[in-house]
Amino acid sequence: MSERTEVAILGGGCFWCLEAVYLEARGVTRVESGYMGGAAPNPTYEQVCGGATGHAEVVRLEFDPAVIAYRDILEIFFTIHDPTTLNRQGNDVGTQYRSAIFTTSPEQDATAHKVMAEMAHVWDAPIVTEIRPQETWYKAEDYHQNYFAQHPLQGYCAFVVAPKVSKFRAMFAQRVK
Repeated sequence: MSERTEVAILGGGCFWCLEAVYLEARGVTRVESGYMGGAAPNPTYEQVCGGATGHAEVVRLEFDPAVIAYRDILEIFFTIHDPTTLNRQGNDVGTQYRSAIFTTSPEQDATAHKVMAEMAHVWDAPIVTEIRPQETWYKAEDYHQNYFAQHPLQGYCAFVVAPKVSKFRAMFAQRVK
């Protein structure tokens, strides 16, 4: 492992799904659930779920680029959620569940646009993922952190999160820790 880490910030529906997948990705050293992209300072989960803050549920990944490239992180992202549905993932509906990439550098921005264009052939509908520079990060409440690992049998986890984790394991076996 190298001494250098980078940050990726992604929104693709409920943050529990993305968090569970990326916690298993080799080279990802830390994952936190949180909120980004809205106007209200210090939003709570209840405020974000109400849809009035403009924030998206996101994960903030720290990763070792010597082990996993930002491009690989994005390929996983575009595979484990549906980037063609505007402001929703499955039954989770609202702007807080939008598909979003918040970039931390011009290089990430260029890579995100390139990978999104390359992934367009995978989907039957246009990709609606927004790509924009990172904004203020708000860490979600403690009970949201590592949620799937703590509640694997909870209904949402069993029927929504677990299939995404299984898909990641099957499609990216070489990337699993």
